[in-house]
Amino acid sequence: MPEPTAAAPAVPKARSCPFLPPDGIADVRAAAPVTRATFTSGHEAWLVTGYEEVRALLRDPSFSVQVPHALHTQDGVVTQKPGRGSLLWQDEPEHTSDRKLLAREFTVRRMQALRPNIQRIVDEHLDAIEAGGGPVDLVKTFANPVPSMVISDLFGVPVERRAEFQEIAEAMMRVDQDAAATEAAGMRLGGLLYQLVQERRAEPGDDLISALITTEDPDGVVDDMFLMNAAGTLLIAAHDTTACMIGLGAALLLDRPDQLALLREDPSLVGNAVEELLRYLTIGQFGGERVATRDVELGGVRIAKGEQVVAHVLAADFDPAFVQEPERFDITRRPAPHLAFGFGAHQCIGQQLARIELQIVFETLFRRFPTLRLAKPVEELRFRTDMVFYGVHELPVTW
Repeated sequence: MPEPTAAAPAVPKARSCPFLPPDGIADVRAAAPVTRATFTSGHEAWLVTGYEEVRALLRDPSFSVQVPHALHTQDGVVTQKPGRGSLLWQDEPEHTSDRKLLAREFTVRRMQALRPNIQRIVDEHLDAIEAGGGPVDLVKTFANPVPSMVISDLFGVPVERRAEFQEIAEAMMRVDQDAAATEAAGMRLGGLLYQLVQERRAEPGDDLISALITTEDPDGVVDDMFLMNAAGTLLIAAHDTTACMIGLGAALLLDRPDQLALLREDPSLVGNAVEELLRYLTIGQFGGERVATRDVELGGVRIAKGEQVVAHVLAADFDPAFVQEPERFDITRRPAPHLAFGFGAHQCIGQQLARIELQIVFETLFRRFPTLRLAKPVEELRFRTDMVFYGVHELPVTW
């Protein structure tokens, strides 16, 4: 009788420094950039941590996004269902077709045209913070509402419903709850989006949903479900990711006064600073999940059809084979092709909007508040280890 196989080691999650990858993940990458590991759900799967191996995985159509298990949740239940317009959970050929329809609205030129409105939103929130005086929670007063307002303006979400969208977004991003709670939040979102789509069909406006309703659609795929899936995916993802980057990025800069001083002295560094923040913080802390649709080799390792694979993009962005001295945060570093927005067919469609928001946010925040500082030590901050995207739950600051 054969000996029972020992369980694969658990994926490292604990962080001794909240701004660096989990302790031990560098050792895993150095030992084997493609290896077996046990995930939060209790399932074993392949863990990919090397930069080149992650890129190879994310661009290989042999791997599907329609996975059988949600490895980073307690119960392992997959709550997302693939559908036209959902992008994140679509494979070819529907993914390419639907992405082309949506990409028309996310060109660099169109995103650049949003700069004045984003600047206005940022200025108005900072005016309110200044008028109220410190200390304040920068997450509650700035990091969360700014991207929420930007993306809500883009989709034409009425002002009175934006707080509910923000609440639903946070509920759907939790990984420490059961599938029923996530599905309940999804049902609430579906109801709100259905109402919004019907309103735009009856009375089109200057927003993305109205543009999609009137777009050229020879295959007839832009129905109500397409619009709801697309709007839901982009509203949730665009809000939560940018909010996390604003809060966590501000915390890191305030914790690294030498780097913040460089940005204050030379605001033209903001583009570089944003790229280094994206690489260094890579907030998709659990990585992208895939499943092999055929037997395939990745990084010299054979992966069998039906086996799940996780692309640990945070570990990849700290691979010394990709960037020298990866643990050194340096806003003067020459921007490198990091994986914070993913790679391959599923690379973030809204990345140019995110970049513009972050550039405006950090340049304006530290120009308007040159003496901004943390009102609580970093060690006392609560970090979002319980959410899909890493960040801070609150960020008390004063000036």
